[in-house]
Amino acid sequence: MRMRFAAALLVAILPAALFAAEKKDEPKAAQSVPELRQQLEKILKDSHTPGVSVAIVHKDGPEWVGALGLANVASNQPATADTLFRIGSTSKAFASLSILKLADEGKLSLDDPVRKLAPEVQFENKWEATDPVRVVNLLEHTTGWDDIHLREYAKNADGMDLKSGLAFGASSRVSRWRPGTRMSYCNSGPAVAAYIVEKITGQRFEDYVQQNFFGPIGMKTATYFLPQANAVTLYHDDGKTPYSYWHIILRPAGAINASANDMAGYVQFYLNRGMVNGTQTIPAADIDRMESPVSTWAAKDGLKAGYGLSNYWTFNDGFIYHGHDGGVEGGLTEMSYMPEYGVGYFYSISSGNGEAFDKIGKAIRKYITVKLERPAVPAAAPLPSFAADYAGWYEPNSPRQEMTHFVSRIMRLTRVSFADGKMTLKSMDGPSNFAPVEGRFFRYLPKEGPVEPAASAALITPNSDGVFIFAGETFKRIPTLLAFGEIGLTGFVVLAVISIPVYALFWIIGGFIPRRRRPAERAMRLCPLGAVASLVAFVAIFILCSSDVLTRLGTVSVWSVALMLTTVLFALAVLMSCWSVVAASGEGVRRWVRWYSGIVSVALLIALIYLAWWGVIGVRTWA
Repeated sequence: MRMRFAAALLVAILPAALFAAEKKDEPKAAQSVPELRQQLEKILKDSHTPGVSVAIVHKDGPEWVGALGLANVASNQPATADTLFRIGSTSKAFASLSILKLADEGKLSLDDPVRKLAPEVQFENKWEATDPVRVVNLLEHTTGWDDIHLREYAKNADGMDLKSGLAFGASSRVSRWRPGTRMSYCNSGPAVAAYIVEKITGQRFEDYVQQNFFGPIGMKTATYFLPQANAVTLYHDDGKTPYSYWHIILRPAGAINASANDMAGYVQFYLNRGMVNGTQTIPAADIDRMESPVSTWAAKDGLKAGYGLSNYWTFNDGFIYHGHDGGVEGGLTEMSYMPEYGVGYFYSISSGNGEAFDKIGKAIRKYITVKLERPAVPAAAPLPSFAADYAGWYEPNSPRQEMTHFVSRIMRLTRVSFADGKMTLKSMDGPSNFAPVEGRFFRYLPKEGPVEPAASAALITPNSDGVFIFAGETFKRIPTLLAFGEIGLTGFVVLAVISIPVYALFWIIGGFIPRRRRPAERAMRLCPLGAVASLVAFVAIFILCSSDVLTRLGTVSVWSVALMLTTVLFALAVLMSCWSVVAASGEGVRRWVRWYSGIVSVALLIALIYLAWWGVIGVRTWA
């Protein structure tokens, strides 16, 4: 959220000419692997990123498998094609592959309720009688569960088995809406699916994957555990400060270490639709199923793009990719492929530098598509006759984490309109336009560059829960009066908060002049300023913790306790501010000061009620 806001701010304040110049200076598509290597080496050097692992693969074999930079900065150890990088959530697909294999063997079904297969796994779903959590929901992230909490992320679970790991974080598994309606990314879903694999097979999940997938695919060195050799060291964004090895509590969700050689075989496995060296390790239909979401409202309406079984669609420069990315502290990964063109790629960097990661991905995609013809764009269609019924105000309705929902609900409030043959979504991020394709589906119209070649947004068929649209996330329509009320109150609170430190500059300077000191007004001045200072401290702590958020906020620490205390201090300062206005006597208090103090106190009280409603006051990030 912080990065998204920063990006929006930059777009607003930097001149268009600067962006045009940057675009002009972008490197052209590499024409050969040596040229691509040079581009990637420059990105590593400019961004202080220690190393990158790369595989560019075709159906008939790899084109380039290797690594650039260093595996360990301190020892100056070079990264090679055998260096094991952490691939994060790219690991999730093996839970889906395992479930599909067991389904092929008749040992379970994707539609089986989880309670039937693993009743000992704790979760809450108040719709269980009519809409149970099913296996497919675990893998398509449609359980409605909150993502795992910070304490689960932060747990260093060396030696912990999967059942114990799931028991450690049961409180995060609460369905917030009917399962099988909307997608919200959740790391515990694939882990529960992996536990079901353990129950049915009697094997540890990691051993089952080694036997049935790593071995047959040719991923000779891939492992879910701390490698004994050839492991990359992961670094902070400075490229120098290392992270300690993180023993992830739910290993099936993101613990795999794999080399470029391992991942080259894995990408080729998808390009050949499950066939490896002439042997069909899994039916091609299973790969097709992984790439096809079915359990969301949008998918049930017929939208093909989206998140399937640990495999999702992305659009880049007019091409459609399938695959999955991943991230751990100090490492970012992407595995993508285009089955229609028989080409795919993998790369992983040993730092969390998002800018470097994006540049490397762009350079690789430019290279593999330089001689490819983009797919045909769907024919233009008129706006559907019922489109006007969907116009209005919407709020995001499928947050990944409830902890940050109080921010996204305001920041992502969106106005949907239909005019000039297109659908427009307008929020604080600016307008996004979509062209109708057919029926209730739309394709995104980027501000520049090739248009998307497939529909990625939908007007969801109305249901008993309300009116919804899908455009990267699920939005629910709200009454216009409520939207205006939220906008008005937010603007009122923001202006009031900004005015408080501005006003403070004047009365603090005036305090040095004895005749301008007014003790009767002191509390009305200090309490609002204290509330604002608490908010600033809250934000500052989050920013300072961003590079080590798991250790600082996922456990009981000086940082996490300080964060909690800032919210408590905010609440106390607001209540004292309100009381100081009510209790102040008329003597020695100027009327306009009382009015101003009353107005800002009301604004702060609105903010307090809102934050308390969302559980921010007294928040314990380690719980």
